[in-house]
Amino acid sequence: MARATCSLKETARNFAVSKGYAQHVEHRQKTDILHAITVAKNSILRGSRMRLLSYDMPDDWNYFLFGDSHIGANLRHDRGFAQMVDMINSSYGGLSHKKNYAIDHGDIIEAITVDDKRYSVFDTRESCVTSQKAMATKELWPIRKKLLAVLDGNHPWKLHKFGPITHEVCDSLDVRFGTWSAKITFKHKGKLQFKHFGTHGNGSIGSIADDIERRKLNWRLALKRKLRDMAGDCFLMSMGHTHKIIISPPSEVLYLTNNGRKINQHHGVPTSTGEYIHPDYRWYVNTGAFLKVYGDTLVEDDDVPMEQSKLGSGYAERAMYPPLQLGFCVGLIRNSRLVDVIPEYV
Repeated sequence: MARATCSLKETARNFAVSKGYAQHVEHRQKTDILHAITVAKNSILRGSRMRLLSYDMPDDWNYFLFGDSHIGANLRHDRGFAQMVDMINSSYGGLSHKKNYAIDHGDIIEAITVDDKRYSVFDTRESCVTSQKAMATKELWPIRKKLLAVLDGNHPWKLHKFGPITHEVCDSLDVRFGTWSAKITFKHKGKLQFKHFGTHGNGSIGSIADDIERRKLNWRLALKRKLRDMAGDCFLMSMGHTHKIIISPPSEVLYLTNNGRKINQHHGVPTSTGEYIHPDYRWYVNTGAFLKVYGDTLVEDDDVPMEQSKLGSGYAERAMYPPLQLGFCVGLIRNSRLVDVIPEYV
């Protein structure tokens, strides 16, 4: 009987210990969850800080606006990207290569791994994130001293569990990481030239209009609508992401001023450096891409081994994305003023 009583006491004690341990484990789990939430919040706060950059520039210079390189994709336009790199490192627009500068608008890598629903052996050249980062560093290395910033993008951001991919590539290049969006102030000998709002972007730009000219107009209006409220003091506003090359120049107007004695008339863009620049008087640019919808060659013989012909379709083709002209844009700054933005197709 005494032994039975002892067993009951031991059982009660063991139950108490087990309950205490369970409560301890539950407490640790709650602590871990709270810690993870805190880390996530801090990461979000760090990642949501827009980068403010400032540079002192020459009076005359060229500004290469590009992005969406998608390094690691089989359908990436390697020759087109190499052509752009060569142009950045060569004279352009009557200026020496020393007057060429650039900003990368993000999606520097394809960032599609084997567990991604978009993965295919036909359109993914390299699925290892580490290898894609190394490839991106190698591709951007020849222009690292020209790069004023590299922005993030939705492709590398989707793999943030592997770390801040774009930021790490920037560290390898010793280039400023612009986060998702950046505001850049350009000055010449301390005097403001203009400000630039650049972002990777989000969403799509399209039109269902039948007429091609109306579609292009609708694209420009959609681009302007996306960017106009992002900054009020930026003369240049640009984004990537859509893979389209769209350029919407500022509207030129006739306006009147007076000097106290007479009225003077002017025609052109009123200002590029004001505290607030009217949305109609700004440049809007969608910077293009280097990702093809189809490959360069067609296969006629169905009996050709798959390893040789690389038969298959990329996700852009499967999604029925329309073909686009690949390339980038170049801003021309002359006498400290952004006077034109030129599309460059590759």
